[in-house]
Amino acid sequence: MSHVVYPCLMALDRDHVLRSAAALLTRKSTATMDEVAKAAGISRATLHRHFAGRDALVRALEALGIAECEAAVETARPDEGPAGEAVHRLVRAMEPAAGLLAFLYTENQLFEGEQQNQGWARIDERLTALFRRGQETGEFRIDLTPAWLTEALFGLLASGAWAVSEGRVAAKDFTYMIVELLLGGARRTHA
Repeated sequence: MSHVVYPCLMALDRDHVLRSAAALLTRKSTATMDEVAKAAGISRATLHRHFAGRDALVRALEALGIAECEAAVETARPDEGPAGEAVHRLVRAMEPAAGLLAFLYTENQLFEGEQQNQGWARIDERLTALFRRGQETGEFRIDLTPAWLTEALFGLLASGAWAVSEGRVAAKDFTYMIVELLLGGARRTHA
């Protein structure tokens, strides 16, 4: 009787590994590859075979983060309805990816040089268009550039994710606090 090994059963679940790494790194951005492997339930050697090092892992997490952000933007329908309501939908849709965004936000190499992923530019373009639309309709202040409002949104998403993960903010308050702070500063007041 021969022993048959089915390679498909031994295949690495890449999505599971990336999500395990994201969950760990959002709580502990300095986690080692050994800690990432342990969190994913695999050996360090297996992790290294699929991700040659931390940079390769971070790049794969970046692709996951971009995909999740692009899906959130689509779900939020930023071109529909009043811009303020679209911002609220956007923050709510991005909440599940906020922890990963918070981690990626600290990885400077992702935003420097020629290797910058064009996915960030696509997301920025959609968000900037939303804020520009809000300015054109008179909802948002015109003295704050759409690019600055986009950066502020990313900063608030990251800060909110850190505050929730550290227990300083209740998860149920995430969307409310970000939307209120951002729109409180961005809304145009009519005198």
